[in-house]
Amino acid sequence: MTVLLGSEQLEALSVIRLSVRTDETTSPTRQREANERSARAISARIVGEAEDLDVSASRTTPFERPELGKWLAEPSRFDVILWWRLDRAVRSMADMHELAKWARTYRKMLAFAEGPGGMLTLDFRNPLDPIAEIMVTLLAFAAQMEAQAIRERVQGASEAIRGMALRWRGARPPYPYMPAPMPDGAGKTLVPDPEAVKVVERIIRSLVEDANASPTSIAIELNSEDPPVPSPRDHWATKQGRKPGGKTGGKAYERGSTVPRFKWSASTINALLRSPTLMGQKVHAGAPVRDSTGRPVLASETPILTREEFDNVGALLDARKRDTVPPTRSDTNALLLRVIQCAGCGGRMYYTKASGKRKTNIYACRAATQGRRCEKPSTIKAEWAEEYVARKFLGLVGSWEVIETRKIAGYDPGPEINEVSAELEEHMKQSGRFRSEAGRRLWEEKATALESRLAELEATPRRPPMTEVVHTGRTYRDVWDAKDDAGKRRMLLDAGAVLKVSQGRRGGKYAVDESRFRFAIGEHDDPGAEHLADILAQETGD
Repeated sequence: MTVLLGSEQLEALSVIRLSVRTDETTSPTRQREANERSARAISARIVGEAEDLDVSASRTTPFERPELGKWLAEPSRFDVILWWRLDRAVRSMADMHELAKWARTYRKMLAFAEGPGGMLTLDFRNPLDPIAEIMVTLLAFAAQMEAQAIRERVQGASEAIRGMALRWRGARPPYPYMPAPMPDGAGKTLVPDPEAVKVVERIIRSLVEDANASPTSIAIELNSEDPPVPSPRDHWATKQGRKPGGKTGGKAYERGSTVPRFKWSASTINALLRSPTLMGQKVHAGAPVRDSTGRPVLASETPILTREEFDNVGALLDARKRDTVPPTRSDTNALLLRVIQCAGCGGRMYYTKASGKRKTNIYACRAATQGRRCEKPSTIKAEWAEEYVARKFLGLVGSWEVIETRKIAGYDPGPEINEVSAELEEHMKQSGRFRSEAGRRLWEEKATALESRLAELEATPRRPPMTEVVHTGRTYRDVWDAKDDAGKRRMLLDAGAVLKVSQGRRGGKYAVDESRFRFAIGEHDDPGAEHLADILAQETGD
């Protein structure tokens, strides 16, 4: 093996690759130390490092990897590439062929710290020497066979674990769960992730408490916070010690732009709230995994939602399907959004932040920008309108006790009956397609399980939802003072509050003219009114 070109020292690129960042047996530190030993053995000087973490060699070629790909595009910067082992470089004969062709074209060496019999060096600097290419073909074949064997073992283990109640196979868990040791110490299970559960509860609470809330508006609200609420993908990355964000476009390292963080979207929220994983169920290929009796297999013994709650959330989403017009970013933080109206045209007034010569935030009629005509468009300082509404609202209902109406979920087996029926119908289409006795037996077992589950569901009575009235002991003023602007806005909307603002007169820039305001709330009963009426009746003798 020739290690020196005359008296010139070789310059080496050290390559680190890891499929799973948490795999300690192939840690970057161990690979780096092995590459440094290789460099010393061939009297080379390491001039750079290409570190690709969470990158699969089976799914990406060396040229597609984020860091290594950049170095391979500039071959003049080094003479030799150092790897710990062959499987850190490639996992297929096709990839090894392309890498060897590249090395032969640019006259490079490939060195592996550990190989058959110790360190392995493949020297492609001599194009007439066929030994290196023969060796690389044989080794690549072995690497491909090993990768195939690993893939089959992983698939077999995943399939076996998939059918085990409460066992989790170790991939990224569905939001809002996190892996935890099984009580008996054998493997992992899923438990609720407290931080993520709070976000899910907040999303559902928004849908329940605000009739105007939609997945789109909720996503904008989560993204607009400072700091933004981490999306499911960023939440998991942070828990793993990685930075949020990354490449867009779906599959890892697929071409796409790089973003500093992944944002919430309406589709993310819809997918999250409609996933059976919220009921603790395992899901594979978009459908619940079922046991021999047709029941869903659970991945967690502490599900986030019951079946009744899950169906109720689905109904709330169905009711919001037509609400696809998102509010603007600035409006999501406005106290009087959907409360304040222009008296000139009856349309909504919108919040605009101070800019340029205008030093104050305002609410303004936007009829013209929406293609409508308003004879007397109105504009008002935001602080004047907000102070007025808060004063009037609390003056009317501030002393009232907050009485909550809570819905106790019922149970309707209908949605799950539809799910199982659809699954059974799809399964029945496979009837008669099996030549082996084992195939027919497996088909019959699944058909029997689905039939059993359908019979069980059809025999389960429907339980209607109930409503419970709860006295909280808190006044509206107590609740108002504890809320942020978004919470106060919900209180106003729930009360049916409306502020109509007429067009201002000249000279009204420095003091509020409250004659321009018309404030009203919906029809609500004063909790103490009935008691006062009884006292009045007694005093008057009626």
